[in-house]
Amino acid sequence: MSEEVKNFIDKIADGDNATAGDAFKDALRVKVGDALDAHRQEVAGNLFNGNVEQPHSDPKPVVADPGTFNQDGSVSPTLQQDGEAQIDLTQGTEDAGQ
Repeated sequence: MSEEVKNFIDKIADGDNATAGDAFKDALRVKVGDALDAHRQEVAGNLFNGNVEQPHSDPKPVVADPGTFNQDGSVSPTLQQDGEAQIDLTQGTEDAGQ
């Protein structure tokens, strides 16, 4: 039993309820602090010991190619390419440094 709990019990036994409340708060504060320290040490010990990392989120969904809506409600694919950019972004970079 901690010193704070003993102090609380003594105050209750003496009939000093006003200071018993403060003694109870002190005892509770110590108990919660000890529990937090124990959990903090557990987390710190498990942080870099090779645990398998958990995924941060679900895998990204597969996105369908865009299409064109037809008047009958069907969709016709518009892209028949491999997904590479069709614009040359390197044009004009030689002149940009001057």
